[in-house]
Amino acid sequence: MPNSQGISGAAKQAALGAIVNGKSLSAALYLASATTGPTNATYTTTGEVSGTNYSAGGVTVTNGNTAGLTGTTAFWTPSASIVYTNVTLSTAFDAVMIYSTTDSNRNIGVFTFGSTTLSAGTFTLTMPSNTSTDALVRIA
Repeated sequence: MPNSQGISGAAKQAALGAIVNGKSLSAALYLASATTGPTNATYTTTGEVSGTNYSAGGVTVTNGNTAGLTGTTAFWTPSASIVYTNVTLSTAFDAVMIYSTTDSNRNIGVFTFGSTTLSAGTFTLTMPSNTSTDALVRIA
């Protein structure tokens, strides 16, 4: 078998772990008309939704999982759904930024979904299973 090159799974897991393990995280929602994405280094209020019972910065993310590893794929998912309760967001929104309040509001990732509006309801982002094939964040 010939030699091969690549980043080891252990290094990928360590890198992802440094970003998420034991960190306090939040999740902010963004308007469908916003231009928020992975180029944002940190949380921003630009393009963030506003409405009844929604506070700037969003909600706290339950972060009970640590970065996992299967083969050479490192992975991580929040350990519970992200829930916004009894909110009215009448302008269409379609993205959430998960960011680390522990690390000066560093953007971990922006994730999109179908355009939505909400009137005095609960909006839930159900998290995928924390596995190398389904996790929200995967470094293969």
